[in-house]
Amino acid sequence: MAIEQEQKPASNARADFYHRIDKHDLAPLWEVLGALVVPTPRTPCVPAIWHYDEIRDYVLESGSLITAKEAIRRVLVMENPALRGQSCITNTLYAGLQLILPGEVAPSHRHTQSALRFVIEGQGAYTAVDGERTIMSPGDFVITPQWAWHDHGNDSTEPMVWLDGLDIPLIRFLDASFAEELETDEQAISRPSGDSPARYGQGMLPVDHERGGVVSPIFNYPYARTREALETMRRTDEWDPCHGLKMKYVNPVTGDYAMPTMSTFMQLMPKGFEGADYRSTDGMIYVCVEGRGRTVIGDKSYSWGPRDTFVVPSWYKHRHIVEDGDAVLFSFSDRTVQQKLGLWREERLVS
Repeated sequence: MAIEQEQKPASNARADFYHRIDKHDLAPLWEVLGALVVPTPRTPCVPAIWHYDEIRDYVLESGSLITAKEAIRRVLVMENPALRGQSCITNTLYAGLQLILPGEVAPSHRHTQSALRFVIEGQGAYTAVDGERTIMSPGDFVITPQWAWHDHGNDSTEPMVWLDGLDIPLIRFLDASFAEELETDEQAISRPSGDSPARYGQGMLPVDHERGGVVSPIFNYPYARTREALETMRRTDEWDPCHGLKMKYVNPVTGDYAMPTMSTFMQLMPKGFEGADYRSTDGMIYVCVEGRGRTVIGDKSYSWGPRDTFVVPSWYKHRHIVEDGDAVLFSFSDRTVQQKLGLWREERLVS
C-alpha cells in the first residue's frame, strides 16, 4: 500500500519553492509583476525647489575649499530629496551648480555623457568645445556633445555660475560610461569664436556639409536671440493654455532636438497667466530666468523667482501661475529619448 505524501499548505509550498529556486538565482515573476508593470508611472522622485538666494553662498564658499583644477568640476549636485546619494535630480538626469572663479580653468576632458550648461550668474567666462570657444552670458544654453573635448575658463573679474545638466544616470543605467582627460588643462583652439553659429546658425550650411549627427553643430544658443524669438512669437497671440508660449531648441541641420538624450525648452508666460493642469511622462527640470510666480505640483505650491531651479517629476499634475512681470522659464527633460522609443505621453487637463 502506497504511503500518501503529506500535502503542504499552498503558502508553505510556494515558500519552499521560492527558497529552492533562489539558490539558482531565479525568482517568481508573479510575486513582483504588479510593481514592474504598472498602469501609470510610479516615479520615486518628488517635487523639489532650490532657491538660488538660499544656496548661492554655499556655491561661492566651495571656491575657498577646493580649486577648479583639483575638483576637475567644482559642482554642488542638486539631489532629488527622494534619491539622496544617487547624484540625480530625476531617475535619468543629473543637475548641479558649477562655479568658476576669475583666473581659473576647469581642465579639459571628455566623456560619453552629454552635457548642457545654462548660465545663471556672471559674464565673460568661456567654454571650449572641440577647438572653439564661446563666451557665456546669463540665460545662454550651451551644449557639450558626448565625447567632445571641453574645458571652461574665467577671464572676467567676477565669479561665474551655471547649471550643469547631464544624462549621467541614463548612461550609468546603460553601462556605457567612458571618460578621458587631456594632458593639458586647455585644449588647442583651432577655430575663431563664433565659427559654429556662422556656419550653421544663419539658415545656411556649408555646401559640402553632410546631413547627419545627433548633436546640434551650434553649441551656444545665446539668450538674447532666444528672448527676441519669444517676443516675435508673442505678436501672434497664440498662447497655449498650459505652457504660454513654449519653444524647443533644435538642431538646425536635422530639425530634431539639439541633444540626443535631453530635450531643452524656453517658454514665456505673460503677467497674470494661470496655466491649465498638465502632466507628461518626462520629469522636467525648470530654471526661472525672468519674472516671479509659482507652480502647483500635485497638492503643493512652489514659489519661484529668477535663478531658482525646481523639478516636476514624471506624471505629476502641475500648473504655472505668473504673479510678477512676464515669466521666462528654461527647462530640460529626457523627452527626446522617450519619444524615440514611442513611450512619451502627455495629458492636458483643460476644462
